[in-house]
Amino acid sequence: MMKEPSTRTDAHVVSPRRSGESPNRHFEWRVVDIARDVSYSEARGILTEQAEYGQWELARSVLYEGGARRVWLRRRVMRLQRTDAF
Repeated sequence: MMKEPSTRTDAHVVSPRRSGESPNRHFEWRVVDIARDVSYSEARGILTEQAEYGQWELARSVLYEGGARRVWLRRRVMRLQRTDAF
């Protein structure tokens, strides 16, 4: 029996985007929790994917005593008005 390459789905947890509850509605926020057994290069890869494909930028990060990390990402909300409606 051949084993498939292991893909770590439990390595990090991405919380859903926060809606308009925030008083600062210029940004959307996402919180990423990274487990302590995730290497620095794997964590960097996770955050790079978020930045490249989701247009997120790093706002804040915390390294906890046990080695776990929590990262806050943000992106600017683009509000567009229709120009073809009369």
